[in-house]
Amino acid sequence: QLQLVESGGGLVQPGGSLRLSCAASGFTLDYKAIAWFRQAPGKEREGVSCISSSGRSTNYADSVKGRFTISRDNAKNTVYLQMNSLKPEDTAVYYCAARGYFCSGYVRDFGSWGQGTQVTVSS
Repeated sequence: QLQLVESGGGLVQPGGSLRLSCAASGFTLDYKAIAWFRQAPGKEREGVSCISSSGRSTNYADSVKGRFTISRDNAKNTVYLQMNSLKPEDTAVYYCAARGYFCSGYVRDFGSWGQGTQVTVSS
């Protein structure tokens, strides 16, 4: 079965950090672009970051630039999202998703999704 599994979410104070992981099973991430999306209650799912299959290209939403970093470790079949200087508005369920070689910020362009991991930023 093709599967993506997110982990690393939790409760963190404003200004804190978390590292999310997206682990693949049933397929290799070597030839896939991987994106992180998030969805807060009452809002549509939005693109957060994406990394191309080669790792040469990365994209970030304006709201997270300078704070979040996406990376990949193909040997571990895992993509990471390092989140620093977290703000309450970062609170959401975070999902990873896979598509072909190149990045996209649109939900409709991704065919494989994880179940999501909750990130809560609160005092």
